Amino acid sequence: QQSAIKMPPNTGKGDVETNRLKKNLEEQLDRLVNQLGDLDTSHDEGDIDDEEYEEMKEDTVEQLKEFQESLKGVAAGNMSLVDSIGAMNLAIEAALSKGFQNTEVIRAMGRRDPSQLRARLGELQRDSKMDPESKRTQEVELLTAIQKLGGKITDEEVEYMKTHGSAALEDFERVSSSLAGVAALNLASSEVAAAKK
Repeated sequence: QQSAIKMPPNTGKGDVETNRLKKNLEEQLDRLVNQLGDLDTSHDEGDIDDEEYEEMKEDTVEQLKEFQESLKGVAAGNMSLVDSIGAMNLAIEAALSKGFQNTEVIRAMGRRDPSQLRARLGELQRDSKMDPESKRTQEVELLTAIQKLGGKITDEEVEYMKTHGSAALEDFERVSSSLAGVAALNLASSEVAAAKK
């Protein structure tokens, strides 16, 4: 189990250290999200039984929660990472929710990359061989992620999301909206504290 964040020396001092920390955080998030995806695949293929699956999934979810908690300390120590950490928190909530099944979408959310998500959506829409239900699910996940990351969504896409979205995605929507509010309040209080110094 890997729950502690490895921070490079002099975190918050200089672009090199900040970029190294950001890369480390992204890799750790990717590892945990991939672990969840691998567990689901192994369970679906019958490689692990229900009991083992639940135990391993619970352990991975706990690691994600610990990682999310440790991000708070990193954000407090390095204000230049606030946006990245907000995106990582959003990706963690997506991974923990039942609304997102596609680990590629979750990873792209953690990297704050709506253009990658938009490109994947284009590929998906051109795929004529994919099961229609699976395709709709992935399209809604991609559109939701693009929207949450501040990407442009057309009126038609908003309507498509409303028509084909699931209750699980609606739950994610509520949680992520409250997360955004908390993040904004944390940022504001950090700025006020910094201004008082």
